[in-house]
Amino acid sequence: MNKQILKLALPNIITNITVPLLGMVDIAIVGHIGNASHIGAIAIGTMIFNLIYWNFGFLRMGTSGLTAQAYGAEDWDEAMRIMVRGLSIAVSVALLLILLQYPIAKLCERWIDSSEEVMQLALQYFYIRIWAAPATLGLYVLKGWFIGMQNSHTPMWIAIIMNIINIVFSLLFVIVWKMGITGVALGTVLSQYSGLTMAIVFWFWKYGYLRSRIDLRGSLHWQKMKRFFKVNGDIFLRTLCLVAVFTFIPAISASMGDQILAANTLLMQLFTLFSYIMDGFAYAGEALVGRYTGAKDHENLRLSIRYLLRWGMVITLLFTIIYYCWGEYILAILTNEKTVIAEAMGYMVWTLLVPVTGFSAFLFDGIYIGATASKSMRNIMFVATAGFFIAYYLLAPRLGNDGLWIAFLLFLTLRGGLMWLWNGKVIKV
Repeated sequence: MNKQILKLALPNIITNITVPLLGMVDIAIVGHIGNASHIGAIAIGTMIFNLIYWNFGFLRMGTSGLTAQAYGAEDWDEAMRIMVRGLSIAVSVALLLILLQYPIAKLCERWIDSSEEVMQLALQYFYIRIWAAPATLGLYVLKGWFIGMQNSHTPMWIAIIMNIINIVFSLLFVIVWKMGITGVALGTVLSQYSGLTMAIVFWFWKYGYLRSRIDLRGSLHWQKMKRFFKVNGDIFLRTLCLVAVFTFIPAISASMGDQILAANTLLMQLFTLFSYIMDGFAYAGEALVGRYTGAKDHENLRLSIRYLLRWGMVITLLFTIIYYCWGEYILAILTNEKTVIAEAMGYMVWTLLVPVTGFSAFLFDGIYIGATASKSMRNIMFVATAGFFIAYYLLAPRLGNDGLWIAFLLFLTLRGGLMWLWNGKVIKV
């Protein structure tokens, strides 16, 4: 079982690690050409797209869980129907986002409390990067489909190549052509469309033999789409709660001043790095739990959950040690602003607790998605989100930014703890 987990997890870890590393590169680029305002602008711009795209994370998660179950049952017609449904929704949503870009930007401008300089830089980033929406959402679906088909290597190579493209063009646009944040956004757009092109090419190369099983009319038949929408509706609401928390953090940080915003942005990069590595094992959970659920193989289903949790504990210990010993050095790589680093180090103790409080939440997300236990996952997220906001408004008036971090740790603990306690009732093993 360890071999199967690692076969799926390691490529996903490599895939995922390119995402936070890319974000770190963007922050590092602007961190060395500007001041705290430039770092804050990247944080705000990224937050806006998190608010948009995370709400449609079901395009990946729902696709992977349902596809894995079709793979376990060897139902290739259903696997193709799932892909067509996901891509149809992705294209429709992306076109709508492009049409509504101006009102979305104005809404964010009114809602986010930041300095005028930070907001103007963030909007420059937004108006360019929004044109990557079709590629971004299309990649969500194809990545989820590949994972469900027990294929983690294809998304890995796509992610590696597209992120190299992103880094190269961002450096070219920003350092050579002096385009600032506009150049960072352009690099992202080019890499997203490069990634989508590669995903399509890889699909035809590896799965072209399934073309004859594509049935557009059958795939989009309303009666047959009900389960797809039910599962994805629950995941959408769950993700909406997640977005509420993760957009609230930089938004409320901005109201505390550019220095706190920059410090929290750097610390959240450490959280993001841990989360994407842990998500590599969560994706393995989606694939394996979905596969064994579809095949009705209860023995391997139990084993996969047990071994996934063991790996989670090992990774948690490793990251806690790394952040304790070298956290300040990692921050220094991201920016040369010593005042921002000093501010961030004042809250490093909370970052050290993130792996311990958060690892089970990531793993059980994958386990629940693979089992399509979306309703329970949604309800647990409701409880955790309520806990976060109650804790923040109780603690922040007295503790300030410390109160924000304590509320965040409570959010992670509630998610993981409740899913761990409840998993025996929702996953039929």
